[in-house]
Amino acid sequence: MTNNAADTFENSTDHASYLRARETSEKIEAALAKDPSQFRVLTGDRPTGHLHIGHYFGSLHNRVRLQRSGVETWLVIADYQVTTDRDGVGPIKERVYSLLADYLAAGIDPSTATIFVHSAVPPLNQLMLPFLSLVTESELHRNPTVKAELEAATGRTMTGLMLTYPVHQTADILFCKANLVPVGKDQLPHLEQARVIADRFESHYGHPEGSDSPIFPRPYGLLSESDTILGLDGAKMSKSRHNTIELRMDADETARLIRKAVTDSERFITYDPENRPEVSNLLTIAALCQNRPAEEIAAEIGNGGGGMLKKVVTESLNEYLAEHRARRVELEKDPAQLQNILHEGIERANAVADSTLAEVREAMRMVY
Repeated sequence: MTNNAADTFENSTDHASYLRARETSEKIEAALAKDPSQFRVLTGDRPTGHLHIGHYFGSLHNRVRLQRSGVETWLVIADYQVTTDRDGVGPIKERVYSLLADYLAAGIDPSTATIFVHSAVPPLNQLMLPFLSLVTESELHRNPTVKAELEAATGRTMTGLMLTYPVHQTADILFCKANLVPVGKDQLPHLEQARVIADRFESHYGHPEGSDSPIFPRPYGLLSESDTILGLDGAKMSKSRHNTIELRMDADETARLIRKAVTDSERFITYDPENRPEVSNLLTIAALCQNRPAEEIAAEIGNGGGGMLKKVVTESLNEYLAEHRARRVELEKDPAQLQNILHEGIERANAVADSTLAEVREAMRMVY
């Protein structure tokens, strides 16, 4: 098979996998409407910076939707994963509590959601050892996230934690026996890896004594329906590129950043993502805030140009985030409350992780 033929085969295989995942996701949405209690969600973020509007529209508002519908929700603040691709952790404690404040301000209810950090749940991380024995080095190198990191590493050696990143994510998902993970298309391979590990554990070790059920459920992805938001410079929105609008920012800072956003030289505003990505991106932000089509907003702005477009986006975003920001300010006034919420989540996570690890050791005949 030639390289071009191999690429075509791989792309067609990826597309077929995506279509199957899309079909599964649609079935899950239907099942959620009937009985949300049959699902347990695990999702989270790396505390490499403060959450921005890409996080909000891409995942955070969906987490709130799922929890409010009755789905048991687990949120991991993946502090260990900060060190997969950088030499230090930076102001990590500040960022952990910043993420927590945004979760709560967005509407996550800590009385039913479990919010925890990686490093404070040792039995979760201990699952890495048996899980690593169930995957091969070549499988890890084939993971798209690992491949992308390897290609992007100019002069930087890949760490062992980055290579085993998919296995660590599997431990996050399986320790609490989550069966549903909200994901984007690029994260589907991680879920496939988690299913492979769950199946191989069952095949290798079976069940704990006296049980007929697998320890781990097979987790599936709930694909995001939201539009991708670009950064204010037209590139991918990223904390490291400093092209984001953070949820913690106030209205004036938001306005200042949007004034600097990249547009184009055409005065008449149209929604055309392929030919006018920067303008269309700003229209998408306004559309998400106003909950109506971007084309409709573009038609209203018409010949108003980039200045009018940025004014509409600024007003829409500031109005949309006003309640979130007000709640966030109140939460930050009581750091002891935030600490108590996190500690309660860590305690619950450790109890579940201890139980799961005990089942794993029993199945592996390692109880002495």
